[in-house]
Amino acid sequence: MPEKTPESRLKIAIPKGALYEESVALLGKAGLDISGLDNPGRQLVLYNEGVEFYIVRPTDAPVFASYGGVDCAICGRDSLAEAALEVVELVDLKFGRCRFVVAEPALAEGAVEDSYQRLGVIRVATKYPHITKEYYDILGVQVEIVKMHGNIELAPLCGMAERIVDITATGTTLRENNLVIVDEVLESTARFVGNPASARIDSRVRELAAQLKRVLQKDEAEADKTRG
Repeated sequence: MPEKTPESRLKIAIPKGALYEESVALLGKAGLDISGLDNPGRQLVLYNEGVEFYIVRPTDAPVFASYGGVDCAICGRDSLAEAALEVVELVDLKFGRCRFVVAEPALAEGAVEDSYQRLGVIRVATKYPHITKEYYDILGVQVEIVKMHGNIELAPLCGMAERIVDITATGTTLRENNLVIVDEVLESTARFVGNPASARIDSRVRELAAQLKRVLQKDEAEADKTRG
């Protein structure tokens, strides 16, 4: 039997970072050959039996899926919402749970509202300008968005912004920097998504989505038995 060419392999993007290990484990449970993914080193592409794995930045996973660089991808709902690109969301994978929240200095209770009444605008620091603008547009509140790439908590502490919009899992970092949550924007978990064309015409994408659902249902049933 001739060896499969790269063109015939299913292309899957896996995000680096917090979602990586659980993504790899879940794909292995779904029956894919995940050889080498436990320690890929500096490799960004692994060619395994029937599949090509692309190891990408979490924020780039929706880009790869939308523009056809891969057939399907795993990424957080936060990355999907911020990218606002055309992909087909196929499965909520349930792991990597976190929240997008609005936070402000604990000692500034009421100050932001007073400032908005006077100036008609709130300055908000965030790594997620699209999500932030959409949230405040729904509220009908005018904001000036300060785009940052890290250490968002510093912005209100040094007077650069009045509030922040950021991801939190436990709220610990916010509390340690004397910030309090004033609203929740959205909840995020990992999602399995497909390129629109691939999800429509490539049965392997749909079959993998179905297998992932079965694995999740089995894991949930076993967890219920353990709790019971």
